[in-house]
Amino acid sequence: MTVVLLSDRTGEADCMGGPRFSVVIPAFNEERFIAECLQSLARQDFAGAYEVIVVDNNCTDRTAEIARSCGATVVREETPGVCAARHRGTLSASGQIVVSTDADTVFGPGWLTGIDRSFRQGPGRVAVAGPCRYPEGPWWGKVYARILFESVYLTYRVTGRVGYVTATNIAFRKDAWSGYDLTGTQGADELGLLRQLRSRGKVAFDRGNPTLTSARRLAQGLTYNVVVSFLYYYALAVTLNRLAGRTVIGTAPCFRTDKRWPAPRRYRTRLLAIGWLVAAAAATVLTDRLMDG
Repeated sequence: MTVVLLSDRTGEADCMGGPRFSVVIPAFNEERFIAECLQSLARQDFAGAYEVIVVDNNCTDRTAEIARSCGATVVREETPGVCAARHRGTLSASGQIVVSTDADTVFGPGWLTGIDRSFRQGPGRVAVAGPCRYPEGPWWGKVYARILFESVYLTYRVTGRVGYVTATNIAFRKDAWSGYDLTGTQGADELGLLRQLRSRGKVAFDRGNPTLTSARRLAQGLTYNVVVSFLYYYALAVTLNRLAGRTVIGTAPCFRTDKRWPAPRRYRTRLLAIGWLVAAAAATVLTDRLMDG
């Protein structure tokens, strides 16, 4: 494999003298994934300048060392939690547009070019979001992502409104950003950010520009992900923390696992699982309406 350093891909600065994009990646003990993530960013075909900022959120492994060796800028955030890490990285960003993603994610070579094209197609846009996909993992993870993001895209096509974004694939103009909700945990960097950006202008959704993310968060099984991860740590946490103005429900446990998923079960189990997934996708969008309320 040819190693390309991010520092070799500075490109041409925009008319304001800074990079077009700042890609912000929060990281807690991500030595297994961070190199592949940064290598895929180094191979982008985007002709302009962009920087990559990795936020060391109290790592105890080699994440920061690997990130520096790949040419990324590393900043430290000692307050634990993904929202605090994204906030620190965005404050450090010098780009006109901040791109939010994750350390366990990789990107096609045209990803930044696609984001740039979407912004230029709509000069009044303050943000551009896209889907994520789970190329590995259980079948229901792939089905859930497809249902969720096709629903988001259909709603966007019909109403012009984006009802959900994933923090692993959203870019926004830095001058339209006023900070992450630091009382939030999971969801504040997605629904909270989306609510903020929609109040400042147009948010677009590009279905054809996905990110490819690790399915490790799905390793605990469908029921755990729907009931614990989504309903408790996501939907309920987003709503209660915002209403209380403080952290009532904290951050969900981190999963660092090599667990393999079992073979698909019987047809009836699949039907039940699809029902769970449809309900979870619908609840994701409805939670956004609660945030607006």
